[in-house]
Amino acid sequence: MSAVAEKNKQSKKPVMAKLPAATGWVEDLRRAGRAIFDAQGYPTDSKIEAWRHTNIRPIVETEWHPAVADSSAAADLFKHYAFGGDAIELLISNGHYQPAHSSKSLPSGLIVQSLDEAASGPHAEIVKTHLGSRAKADKNPFVALNQAHLNGGLFIHIRAGAAISQPIHVVIAASPDEVAAINYPRILIVVENGAHATIVESYVGPQKGIYFTNAVTEIIAGDDAVIDHYKLNQESREAYHIATMDVIIGRATQFISHSCTIGSSITRNDLNVRLNGEHCFGLLNGLVLIGGTQHVDYHTLLEHAYPNCPSYELYKHVLDGKASGIFKGQIFVHDVAQKTDAKQSSKTLLLSDDAQMNSQPALEIYADDVKCTHGSTTGPIDEASLFYMETRGLSREQARQLLIYAFAADVTRRIKVEPVRARLESFMAALQGLPQDFRIQELASHDDDAVY
Repeated sequence: MSAVAEKNKQSKKPVMAKLPAATGWVEDLRRAGRAIFDAQGYPTDSKIEAWRHTNIRPIVETEWHPAVADSSAAADLFKHYAFGGDAIELLISNGHYQPAHSSKSLPSGLIVQSLDEAASGPHAEIVKTHLGSRAKADKNPFVALNQAHLNGGLFIHIRAGAAISQPIHVVIAASPDEVAAINYPRILIVVENGAHATIVESYVGPQKGIYFTNAVTEIIAGDDAVIDHYKLNQESREAYHIATMDVIIGRATQFISHSCTIGSSITRNDLNVRLNGEHCFGLLNGLVLIGGTQHVDYHTLLEHAYPNCPSYELYKHVLDGKASGIFKGQIFVHDVAQKTDAKQSSKTLLLSDDAQMNSQPALEIYADDVKCTHGSTTGPIDEASLFYMETRGLSREQARQLLIYAFAADVTRRIKVEPVRARLESFMAALQGLPQDFRIQELASHDDDAVY
């Protein structure tokens, strides 16, 4: 049997949803996505470098059925995970925006609609211009699969000069049925010149059960804007999570990203950021806290396309049990991007002999007047640090717990949204058996020399 025939035999393509009719150009996107996925299938070929280290066979060998649009379970999850207070709370249930459960009162300059509504209303031209412009279906079969199911979704539009003071919290809830269910969240965020906003994506689901989230987020920002973005994966340890975020920012715009993973059996996050104007600033921080047989794969790209742009990247992994991690981070500097200042760091703490980490930081530079550095460290807890803390009166286990907490808190103390930071630190404290009120209070800046 040929390799292609063997692949087709083992792969079970997901059941395609019967979608309601959409405006013509949306139908064109759907058809294109479906054609690409039908032609490429899942990326199981070992020669595909981008997927070589992540075994997606559990996904491939499952026949996935489209999840229902709305459910009472999603509403319950929303109530549990919402921030409350003055946050703007938005619910996506199995890929579909639910305005009935979301915040009704929105500040001036903020527009929130389902993608379906936006694609056929006054904002249709904006949506048509940007939807699918960054996350390319022909570059990633999971993006193609998501595009083939364009339906529902969420459109966030922040008008020029608007300063949204409250966090915009999007709860993306998966609520599986009796069958293996797949949902396709699609989010388009357009930020105009001079606008400021904080956006949080919380991916949640029941803590037991198998389901598959295949998500795509595109962020298009103009000039002189500030976007503070957070992503938190809290899904079931039996779930699968494949996500792509593609970002382009204009002149003098700041994009700050914190991506944190504690859930899912298999997680793959692709984060691509193009600095598309002079004096842009890009910051990518990530934190992975996993155990058991969990697997997390991060692929990041910081693309410097203009001169005088700094960027910083710090990803930290804490791996226990038989957990495994992948970090493949690339900084790409175009020939015109002189005076680029880019720093990238990947650090991993292995808590067991069976945990594995594959870290591949990379620089691709075509300009000659730049300052670019990258580094990677992987290893167990430092024995000298343990000994030092034991000499100060702590037991070995207490010293170990505090060092693990402090290693991860190097990222969490850079998180400005209190509910996000509190949830991660409470999770870490519970994981290490520390008091729930134990916190490192001091917030850190992005360019702390001790980190980079």
